[in-house]
Amino acid sequence: MDKTVFWILRCEHQLLALPGNAAGALFPALPAGAVEPAEESLYVGELAGQPCHALDVERFPEVAGGEPTSLRAVFALAGPEVFALAGRAVQLLDWRKHHRFCGQCGTPTQMKEGEFGMDCPNCGLIVYPRISPAVMVLVRDGDKLLLARSPRFKAGVFSALAGFVEPGETLEQCAVREVREEVGVEIANLRYFASQPWPFPNSLMVAFFADYAGGDIVPEPGEIEAAGWYSLDDLPLLPEPISISRQLIDAACAEMRG
Repeated sequence: MDKTVFWILRCEHQLLALPGNAAGALFPALPAGAVEPAEESLYVGELAGQPCHALDVERFPEVAGGEPTSLRAVFALAGPEVFALAGRAVQLLDWRKHHRFCGQCGTPTQMKEGEFGMDCPNCGLIVYPRISPAVMVLVRDGDKLLLARSPRFKAGVFSALAGFVEPGETLEQCAVREVREEVGVEIANLRYFASQPWPFPNSLMVAFFADYAGGDIVPEPGEIEAAGWYSLDDLPLLPEPISISRQLIDAACAEMRG
């Protein structure tokens, strides 16, 4: 009999979840060979002390209580650890799906044994999962925080400033450049806060606090819809708790409250 494992199954952009499962596990536990094509599944870690595999499927199997669920919803349903595991699964499935052929010679690739690498048997090119580092900066001036709104945000939401690291750039250089480009101000005293894998689609968010060092706010056209200084008693609508941006803002507010 096949060993039972947990499955993170994806059909199109949805995951099969068990939000009402009395046992507390969000993803279904099934025999290792129960889902086709089982041989294409990826081991992505452990869930509740048991192996967890990920697989793209054309349709979800019939599982009692199973519901199609978005990746974002996993955080609210099961917390940050399960969300991180599901995010890892989705990123690895995307990586394999997008590199079925060699980008250098066009030959079909194959998984390397013992590691996550798509190997070209013809030219030897190996493609590993892509990680895109991005810097997030929360600027503070006394008792006020600099928050901005991108046109891509949900209606009314303001957040810290953020942007992707460019080739040849350090995290610190990226922080200074992004703040200057997006709102026209200078920063000083950059301080690391925390990092977060962000699977939308493959970012690693690295968050910092910074102090205001000069300049007037001038929003970058096309990138920043609005920006301004906000005190604790007039904060706008903030990002969801799932994001490191909200955690960064919450930490700053807690410090300001003393």
